[in-house]
Amino acid sequence: MSENVDSGSAVSTVVRQRIRGLRQARGWSLEALAARCQLGTSTLSRIETGHRSIGLEQLAPLARALETTIDQLVASDQDDDVVIRPVAHEEPGLTVWALSRDSPQHGGAMVAKMRITSQRRHGPGSLAVHPGREWFMVLSGVALLHLGERRITVEAGQAAEFSTMTPHSIGTLEGTVELLTMFDAEGEQAHQQSSRPGK
Repeated sequence: MSENVDSGSAVSTVVRQRIRGLRQARGWSLEALAARCQLGTSTLSRIETGHRSIGLEQLAPLARALETTIDQLVASDQDDDVVIRPVAHEEPGLTVWALSRDSPQHGGAMVAKMRITSQRRHGPGSLAVHPGREWFMVLSGVALLHLGERRITVEAGQAAEFSTMTPHSIGTLEGTVELLTMFDAEGEQAHQQSSRPGK
């Protein structure tokens, strides 16, 4: 990082907004924050209003006082941390687009869009079993869910949720079906393994 954040730059504007926002979220006046980071109140006011460039000597104590880091204060305000640009992963009869960034292994759920065609193997001989739960909603077409010995049709606009400890597979009744699906860490691992050659 450069020694000073240029007062006219877009980064500077974001940094100033973050400093002011964090201060106000804590209910602190300019005087209260200035005292916590040992800056003059007028200096802090000029920093927040853009009348003074922000140097490392101000950022470090401000970050400590606001209980954050310099990196978080100066992080880019571009939309790459918000917008996900899915990449298609393909195997015979199945295309998957990951729609969430965080792995379920970190406590969340994996969300994906799936397109299934009649080329995908499903039903007896292709049933999977693994710990966890899976949920999907049919966006278009008609899905055929094999759940143990049951054959369940799920139409567009309908959803299904089931324990993946029951042998299962998802195919299409006819034509192409598109799903929005969500599964946990165990389900993510199982889907990754099933897409490897020889699986």
